[in-house]
Amino acid sequence: MHSPHDPYVRVRDAREHNLKGVDVDVPRDVVAVFTGVSGSGKSSLAFGTVYAEAQRRYFESVAPYARRLIHQVGAPKVGEITGLPPAVSLQQRRAAPTSRSSVGTVTNLSNSLRMLFSRAGDYPPGAERLDSDAFSPNTAAGACPECHGLGRVHRTTEELLVPDPALSIRDGAIAAWPGAWQGKNLRDVLDALGHDVDRPWRELPAAEREWILFTDEQPVVTVHPVRDAGRIQRPYQGTYTSARRYVMKTFSDSRSATLRAKAERFLTSAPCPVCGGGRLRPESLAVTVGGRTIAELAALPLTELAGLLPADGETAKVLTGDLVSRITPVVELGLGYLSLDRSTPTLSAGELQRLRLATQLRSGLFGVVYVLDEPSAGLHPADTEALLTVLARLKAAGNSVFVVEHHLEVMRGADWIVDVGPLAGEHGGRVLYSGPVAGLAEVAGSATARHLFDRSPAPARRVRTPRDRVTVGPVSRHNLRGVRAEFPLGVLTAVTGVSGSGKSTLVGEITGDLPGVGRLVSVDQRPIGRTPRSNLATYTGLFDVVRKVFAATDEARERGYGVGRFSFNVPGGRCETCQGEGFVSVELLFLPSTYAPCPDCGGARYNPGTLEVAYRGRNIAGVLDLTVEEAAEFFADTPAVARSLAALLDVGLGYLRLGQPATELSGGEAQRIKLASELQRGRRSHTLYLLDEPTTGLHPADVEVLMRQLHGLVDAGHTVVVVEHDMSVVAGADHVIDLGPGGGDAGGRIVAAGPPGEVARASGSATAPYLERALDGGTRR
Repeated sequence: MHSPHDPYVRVRDAREHNLKGVDVDVPRDVVAVFTGVSGSGKSSLAFGTVYAEAQRRYFESVAPYARRLIHQVGAPKVGEITGLPPAVSLQQRRAAPTSRSSVGTVTNLSNSLRMLFSRAGDYPPGAERLDSDAFSPNTAAGACPECHGLGRVHRTTEELLVPDPALSIRDGAIAAWPGAWQGKNLRDVLDALGHDVDRPWRELPAAEREWILFTDEQPVVTVHPVRDAGRIQRPYQGTYTSARRYVMKTFSDSRSATLRAKAERFLTSAPCPVCGGGRLRPESLAVTVGGRTIAELAALPLTELAGLLPADGETAKVLTGDLVSRITPVVELGLGYLSLDRSTPTLSAGELQRLRLATQLRSGLFGVVYVLDEPSAGLHPADTEALLTVLARLKAAGNSVFVVEHHLEVMRGADWIVDVGPLAGEHGGRVLYSGPVAGLAEVAGSATARHLFDRSPAPARRVRTPRDRVTVGPVSRHNLRGVRAEFPLGVLTAVTGVSGSGKSTLVGEITGDLPGVGRLVSVDQRPIGRTPRSNLATYTGLFDVVRKVFAATDEARERGYGVGRFSFNVPGGRCETCQGEGFVSVELLFLPSTYAPCPDCGGARYNPGTLEVAYRGRNIAGVLDLTVEEAAEFFADTPAVARSLAALLDVGLGYLRLGQPATELSGGEAQRIKLASELQRGRRSHTLYLLDEPTTGLHPADVEVLMRQLHGLVDAGHTVVVVEHDMSVVAGADHVIDLGPGGGDAGGRIVAAGPPGEVARASGSATAPYLERALDGGTRR
């Protein structure tokens, strides 16, 4: 029996996901790093076991209602855990925040600033004091009535809606209208209303053109469609919708990103004429602090904002002190270039997690375990030291810090390391080592040890000669001011710089329209789906082939099951309780809702009849449960499936299950799935590939696998451009474009450009010293 003051968290017989009955002891009050190749089981141990058990105990300790939920959500598969304090999880959430969510709302800094304006602001003579809600664009009390607190209004013009006035309405003059039947219907309705749809647009009277494009009327008329040969079409009641009304409704209401993007092409966005982009009511914008409105202060970088807050007056002093103390940890974590009004969807997962980490520093909790998911994601090596300082402060406040990490510098700065492996999926799930960092050097077979203690110089590689160049700019956007950049073709280019220096903005200016680009493929880290319904098999298209294989079995033919029977997205073969998701959403009234396995099918997704059909001894649910590696063997003689699986193996995703829900995939995994989908197409014509931080979430051993693929693309005649912080990748590039020197207003210009060896010697570059070390065989990441 362990004493209540046991200084260790002791895990016994952990079997979550691929863990093989793991026993491990991790000391409390330390910074402990859990590491291992992608898919080795480190997250299953840190999050799926340790944090999940702490959460289960929390549920047990509160209301009976919450205890009932434990049975739905499920407890982690573990024998026992002793010495476990309460836990706080900081994961890189995949959910997309709304455009109204901002840096200020995530950190609660906006609340403090609004309180400052409400209690200590300078009001116009005779104006009554406003509640803090009146300074929020997200409330009825504060939002500008014209733009509803968005700060911008969207308008459209005849030139945008009708780009070619020589065309008639029947020939598609109104480009903003939908295609297919819906567009034909609108043309037929106009025809029935008596408008000439065969006359060139420019020849129609101005008043008629105005009505067709901009009316808010929605007349209903009987339409007699022109008969197609052999088809009977009956008259119907058609409703007219003007082009502007259709575009505005699609843009504001459609859930389809594609449709919204199409609608946006026909709109101009301009600052709201009433609030000038300030998003608030006039009476709120009339209040100032230090001569500036709350909108002006919210637009400043946090480093600048902290220096402008007033310190006169008792109330102002207290509120300013609170604000500065909240801003300090955000700046410490290298995010001082952000402004309070920066919308959350424009932040990377790493930036978002570090903002939440900064908020935790202010919480004053002690005696808890913080479980962090790769806090170094998206961090330039220069900012890693600040991260280590913050983790040390959490520890000094009396907490334990358990970090899932791949960054070698974070491992070196830890007190304890738990290495899981040796490989991914079925070949992982064991603890290879748990102890002080230096001891890992003695562990044979550890991929982490190989990289952590390797001091050999980067392998010498001949720099490729570009065959041409693509010129971008001058770009003036965000913090870039008239920047011009040349991207060489036929080589691998790495774009570097500290967080917020303008890397993604610059790379985002590369479009398929630029001369020399040819075909452009942008491989980002956005999720491949937002619900468990989307998964690896459906996204890559290999599930279509698998369903055909099942429909062709003797059993399926006898029962009359077609391909649709084996889809979990349509009624017929799926389980109707969970409608084929395999999960049901469990609403936790005081916590974010979570997914639990379906009580009827147990997560299999299908009804009993469908699951009775087998192919080589496995039913369709059993096939979805195979890892990519196992499936490659199972479908070795089905070429269409084997090709997709080979591409996934090539980018190091052999450990993922075919039916793994999109909600369980990291941003890096989603990006590599997209890359694999692209690789299996085998393009012959020149393609320019853009990748934004492709090594995020990758162990150094997996980075090697990924880079072999990217170099293979370049050797095949393509061009690859990566935004990257991993110095081992930058050292292996042909060309480097380094932005900076700092973030936000202190960045936004090209500090150095050229081969890695040249950029490593550049003065005034934050990247140069770390790149030089990587080339010489010092710290790689």
